[in-house]
Amino acid sequence: MIHTYSGETIHFEIKYKNRKSIAIHMDVYGNVEVQAPKGTQDDKVIQLLEARWELIQEKSKEMKDRLLGQQEKEYSQEERVLYLGNTYPVKVYQDTTIEQDYVVFDEKHINVYVKQVEDGKIKQALKRFYYQQCKAIVEKSVRSYQSNFKVKPRSIRISDSKTTLGTCDSQLQLTFNWKLAMAPMKVIDYVVVHEMCHMVHLNHDRSFWRLVGKISPDYKEQENWLALSSWKMTI
Repeated sequence: MIHTYSGETIHFEIKYKNRKSIAIHMDVYGNVEVQAPKGTQDDKVIQLLEARWELIQEKSKEMKDRLLGQQEKEYSQEERVLYLGNTYPVKVYQDTTIEQDYVVFDEKHINVYVKQVEDGKIKQALKRFYYQQCKAIVEKSVRSYQSNFKVKPRSIRISDSKTTLGTCDSQLQLTFNWKLAMAPMKVIDYVVVHEMCHMVHLNHDRSFWRLVGKISPDYKEQENWLALSSWKMTI
């Protein structure tokens, strides 16, 4: 079926089943399926769709964007970036008097101040901001979970890895990707706990996962966020 509302059109499929309520599902391609009790009138389905219209449009776009993969951002246009799990618009300001480009977060915007308004300069300033924030956030998180471990990390470093968000080597050196600062705080804490558990168990055996689950019981929720949203952690 097709329905247009608020100037937007969606295609959806209705399946009538032995159930008590109407439910809306979306697959990984952004396709919408409505499951409704047998005998449900179409107008009831439409009412629910319209009530959840904004969320459906948002999730559908997110799924389709995910399939396209990471797109190059153009800061001459209005761009948005992730910070601690939320997306914020990037505001760019030119200031030829500053010695170094910098970023200020004001709870509503990511404000970037640069000598030259160029995408490369803007990205460098953003990356430096995320490096600084990630280091401070991760170090605080490590301190808060240290009481769960008898061993301590020898060092905590921030990296620009293309493949991992965190690692722990045999020398107990913890390394975290600067992009981690884009994730929600619960996800950051989970990644920190995950790597700290490697100080005790270097592999992913049952003992490792038992320790992770003991310290972070909801870790699967955080892994789910990473599975669905880590592709958006880019500048």
